[in-house]
Amino acid sequence: MAPKKVIIDTDPGADDVIAMLLALASSPEELEVVMISVTYGNVALESCLRNVVGMFNVLDHEMEWRNAQGKPLGFEGLRTYKPIVAVGPEHALEDEMLMADNFHGADGLHGVHEKHPHLSPADTWKALFKEGLPDETEDPSYLKYFTPSKTPAHKEILRILKEEPADTISVCVLGPLTNLALAASEDPETFLRVKEVAVMGGAVEVEGNVTPVAEFNTYADAVSAARVFALTSPNPASTMPPIPKDKSTLPPYPEKLSRRLNLSLFPLDITTPHLLNMGFFLEKIEPQLAGNSPLGTWVNTFMDGIFRQIGSMVGTDVEPGLSLHDPLTIWYMLTGSDPAWKLAKNAPEDIRIETSGQWTHGMHVSDRRGRTRPDGVTAFEVPGDEDGWLSLRRGNRINRYVSSPGEMVFAPFLMERLFG
Repeated sequence: MAPKKVIIDTDPGADDVIAMLLALASSPEELEVVMISVTYGNVALESCLRNVVGMFNVLDHEMEWRNAQGKPLGFEGLRTYKPIVAVGPEHALEDEMLMADNFHGADGLHGVHEKHPHLSPADTWKALFKEGLPDETEDPSYLKYFTPSKTPAHKEILRILKEEPADTISVCVLGPLTNLALAASEDPETFLRVKEVAVMGGAVEVEGNVTPVAEFNTYADAVSAARVFALTSPNPASTMPPIPKDKSTLPPYPEKLSRRLNLSLFPLDITTPHLLNMGFFLEKIEPQLAGNSPLGTWVNTFMDGIFRQIGSMVGTDVEPGLSLHDPLTIWYMLTGSDPAWKLAKNAPEDIRIETSGQWTHGMHVSDRRGRTRPDGVTAFEVPGDEDGWLSLRRGNRINRYVSSPGEMVFAPFLMERLFG
């Protein structure tokens, strides 16, 4: 059976790294990671990119270690396919300030590079992505696992979507949506050849994690999120963000597009309860540490920082647990045919992104007034509904997931895939 082909758009970040590891640990029949597009987000862009290269470097060491130990290598996806890695912009479309969340430490992985320099790539990795920098005379060993690109990430996304048949490439978005907004703006028809965009972001019926109403990924570039969401609408202009004065902005979409975007949303509502608890993690990682597994050592280092950070937030009466926000989208890609994945009752929903509110920037807004939509036969609009919340011809159409195969099932599945 042909695998699902996926692009992972990411701002690593500890849970981003875990998500990528899960994808690379899949079987060749399950997933083919064709590209990793790197964006700013949890930390500055260069740190995010270093964490991606560092992950491949650690996996290279891990494969050598497992082979020497006579252990199953695992990570068949890593060893079968060779994704492109490309880099996006350093900041949001209309804001040059990086809204780093500090949850993942200054480098995004709680100091793992400084604590284990033997597992970190030499600084010459930067020359893989930029012209004019000193590089190594020989390619580093980890380059067997990915192909670096000096082309901007959004252009690589468009190239792949143009070269592959329509409806064969899905995108998992684990960070701000800037790369996707740039791709959609440059060539919306090519962008709409995507099969599905699975977005980890937002807070719909729960509180936010960076403000009372906003989740970090959306908050970091609300304009990009709003533009991408608008492509799900029968009339994208009806939900596009307002154009701010004295700021450069991307142009509007063409009035007529050939199709609508298929966007699946995984907000905090569903991701937060999927926990990797500290006790379970330590139980599973201990044999890896005892055997000096490079991957076990590396992952344990940043997870230790994560658990300490969470412990300082929740206190000593609650066991620290990392919500597997980003990995959930990869689990969905692996198991999406399971009927336990369920959409919200009224899906697709008209969920819009607030871009200009002083206190509500990045909020996911939906109409909770319980009003009745037109029947689509005798009427398509409701008189007086100026903003189109009831309209069948305006508003977004978002597929929001509200349940998975099991909140308690995911962490064991994840750890088994990564460490056996």
